[in-house]
Amino acid sequence: MTAYEVAVAAEATLGEGPTWDPATGTLLWLDILGMRLHTYDPVTGRRTVRTTPQHVGAAKPRAGGGLVLNLRDGVGLLDPDGAFRWLHHEPVPGRRANDAAVAPDGSLWAGTMRYDEAAGGGTLSRLTGDGTAQTMLDDVAVSNGTGWSPDGRLMYYVDSPTRRVDVFDYDSEGIRDRRPLVEIEEGAGYPDGLTVDADGCVWVALWDGGAVRRYTPDGTLDRVISLPTPRTTACAFGGPALTDLYVTTARTGLESPHPLSGSLLVIPNAGKGLPQPPFEG
Repeated sequence: MTAYEVAVAAEATLGEGPTWDPATGTLLWLDILGMRLHTYDPVTGRRTVRTTPQHVGAAKPRAGGGLVLNLRDGVGLLDPDGAFRWLHHEPVPGRRANDAAVAPDGSLWAGTMRYDEAAGGGTLSRLTGDGTAQTMLDDVAVSNGTGWSPDGRLMYYVDSPTRRVDVFDYDSEGIRDRRPLVEIEEGAGYPDGLTVDADGCVWVALWDGGAVRRYTPDGTLDRVISLPTPRTTACAFGGPALTDLYVTTARTGLESPHPLSGSLLVIPNAGKGLPQPPFEG
C-alpha cells in the first residue's frame, strides 16, 4: 500500500477535476456543487479559492493563459485578468456540466449529465477554440473520466453507471470502435475520473470504492491504492516532475463522512504522468 498525504484539508461537497497547470506550477481542482475553483502550489503550500458563476465540472489551462470552464449552461473562458465570457452557451433544464479533458489536438471534450443522473440525459461534446461544438456521444448517463494514450491513438472514457472504462480508436476524424477495457466488479464502486500515465496505463478513481486503480493497456489490474475516503472522484499527476498523483474526494450523500472527505489527497512518487496539452482557445 502506498502512503497518501493530505495536500489540502477541505470539506468540498463534490471535489473533482484535479489538473496540473505547468505554466503556474499549481494544481487546479474544483468543488462542483460548491461552485469553487481551487489552486494549490505544492512547493510553497499557497492556496487560492475563487467562486465560479455556476456549478463547474472542469477547469483546464488555455494556451494563451487563463482557463476554460465546463459550466452548467455551457463552456466559458476565464481570461488571465479574471474577465469571463461564454465560448458555447447551451442551457438545458435539469442538466449540468461534469468532467472534461483536452485532446491531443487542443480541443476540449466536455461531458454533461442530468442532475437526476437519468440514462441518456448526458452528452460528450468536442469544442474548438472558435466555439464550434460537436456532439460525439449523445446517450450518456454520467459523463466522467476521459483521457488519451501516449501516442494519441486511443481515447479512454467512463460513463459511470456502466461500471466500465471503455476505449475508442481516436484520430482527427473523431472516435470509433467503442469497446470495454475493464469492468469494475460489483461492490468495488463506480469508475469516475481517470488519467493516463507515461507507460500508457489508466488510473481510475472509484466512487464508493475508496481507491484508485491502475490498469495496464490490455486491461490488467496491476495496482490498487486504498484511501480512507469512500467517494474518491478523480486523479491526475502533478508536481514539477509529474510524479505525484493527486486525488479529489467528495462528501456529498454521506451520512457520516470521513474527516478527510472533501479534501485533496496526494500519493507522492506514484508514477510518471503525461504532460497535458492546453486548450487551444
